Amino acid sequence: MKLASTRLIASDMTQMVAFYELVTGVKADWPAPVFAEIVTPGAVLAIGSLETVALFSAGSAEPRANRTAILEFMVSDVDAEFARLKDQVEVVHEPKDLPWGNRTMQISDPEGTRVALYTRVTDAAKKRFAGR
Repeated sequence: MKLASTRLIASDMTQMVAFYELVTGVKADWPAPVFAEIVTPGAVLAIGSLETVALFSAGSAEPRANRTAILEFMVSDVDAEFARLKDQVEVVHEPKDLPWGNRTMQISDPEGTRVALYTRVTDAAKKRFAGR
């Protein structure tokens, strides 16, 4: 089994797709006016309009209701990404080191889903963090 994609349901497709194009630097594919995909080397992020929910089960998904998932994108330099995005997106937290070896920042997409950009830190950095 392979996880093929993560799909977000959006109340404003244009705004959501523009956000993820900005963050990823990838132009979305639009197979239909109510559905777009951001295809990255590691995964696909699908964005469906509210109208697509009824195609599966009416009321089974709701825009702006996520409070459990954080989408994570590995980047080569989280500090450079923060500098590039900080004035264009809602920042949840600035870059910081985490105990499991990531340097991460978190932003919010236009509908409230948390998005983390992270870089793996060196073993030396992990040792410094462990000594705090």
